[in-house]
Formats: sequence, structure tokens, C-alpha cells
Amino acid sequence: MNFKSKLGKAIGQAKSTLCVGLDPNLDLLPNAITDKEIPPAQQVEQFLKTVIDVTTEHCAAYKPNLGFFEALGSEGWTTFGKVLSHIPNDKIVIADAKRGDISSTAEHYAKAFWNRKKIDALTLNPLMGFETLDPFLKESSKGIYVLALTSNPGAKDILLRKLSSGQTVSEVIANQLKEKQRKSDTSIGMVVGATKAEQLTPVISSFPEAPLLIPGVGKQGGSINALANTLENHNGLPLINSSRSIIYAGNDTANWQQDVAASAENLKNKLAPITQRYV
Repeated sequence: MNFKSKLGKAIGQAKSTLCVGLDPNLDLLPNAITDKEIPPAQQVEQFLKTVIDVTTEHCAAYKPNLGFFEALGSEGWTTFGKVLSHIPNDKIVIADAKRGDISSTAEHYAKAFWNRKKIDALTLNPLMGFETLDPFLKESSKGIYVLALTSNPGAKDILLRKLSSGQTVSEVIANQLKEKQRKSDTSIGMVVGATKAEQLTPVISSFPEAPLLIPGVGKQGGSINALANTLENHNGLPLINSSRSIIYAGNDTANWQQDVAASAENLKNKLAPITQRYV
């Protein structure tokens, strides 16, 4: 099955465009997990497996953030693999790695991630040039999400800079990705931030078929209503990511799992006006 077909099926089955971000910060794990006398890597494994169990009916995708796993040291990749194995096969799995390098380095990044069958997609940084994407573009069952207009304040430093053509760097990225998609077996999508909803139109209209990975709702304060308006004419399937506001919803409670599930369900329902356009 190619990536876009699996993505559409995942959204349709869950009736949700929600992507749950898996960012296991040891400082934020529930007391019920940290009180156990087990190593940090095992705490993360137990925590994330439970998060997956209680959110799976409410989401179409999961996005494990590699930085949090790498911070666990040598056990991080093992824990990452165990968490991947726990995600149901009908969900989209996006490895949030933001890799971006040239030549054989990029080729080895591609091998590192595409050889893990549970990973459907990967986030990439294009700022070393669009050639850095090429090693990832040979697998029809895979997808990449390329940073185009990120949700953080620093997006103004580079991505929102206007060039002599009048376009922003974000718009140039979107146009280049559209051209690359014509020659690529791999699905090419974009990472665009919900906190920049008012500035997204020229970016996504430059590549209207692109699948979108959209962080910035929840703790970062992106408006779902503004995002819905911006996406009104976009054809590519969106995934709206939330991490902290879901997985740490019940940190101080004994039944934290119920709070996590409720937070995921609540956001799924709030996203319904967007989701109903794509199911």
C-alpha cells in the first residue's frame, strides 16, 4: 500500500485527523510511573505503551520525537523500537527526526529509518538544499514531511524572510517540493505550524496536494478555527499533532490514563470540522 492510501485509510478508520506526539520527557512523567524502581528507559516504555493503548481509538497517527529517545542514551533506540512495535499497524507512524544532510550521510539516514518497517514517514530539514531529500524518495510506501513553516517564533528568522522575488523562503520550499513530487515515488508532505495559520495560505496553495503535518495546537496555542479556515481549499490530507497537552494531561492524578484518553478524545472532537472534509 502506498503512503497516501494508508494515510487516508488511517484517517477514515479513526474518523480523526489527530496525530499524538510521543515526547517522553522524564521530568513530566506521571508519579505513578516515576515512583516505580525501574530504569528511566523502562519508565518511558511503560508510559508510552499506556498512552498508545488509551489514545488509539481517537487518532490516526503517532509521532515519536527522536530527541527524547536519544536523550536516554544507548537504551534509547531499543526503547524506541519497543514503542514502535506497540503501535497498531493501521496507524501512521511519523519519526520526528528533522534530519537533513548531504551525500552518503543522507543515504545512511534513509537506511536507518526506512529499514524499520513500522516507520511510515520521517520529518526532514531542507535547509542544506533539496538534494538532501533524494535518498528518501525511492519508496512508495513511505512519506516525508519537510519543514516548510514551523510553529516556533524563530520561523521568522529564516522561513518567513522575503526574497527579492517577493516570496518567502517557505513559499520557495513549497514550490520546490511540488516539483520534486512529480519525480518521486515517496509521498512528499510539509510541516506547517498551526500558530502561523494566517500566514499559511501562500505556502500551502503553492503545493495544494501536499499531505500536511501540523503542530502548534494545544500548549503552543494555535487556533483550530483559524486553521480550519486556512485548510478550507487544501486537497492534501492533514494530520494535526498534539503532544504535551495530551500525553501529560493527567500527571498529578492517580488515574492519569483516563485524563490522557479524555484529552485525546476532546481534541479529536474539536478537530471534527477539519476531519469531516477528508473522510
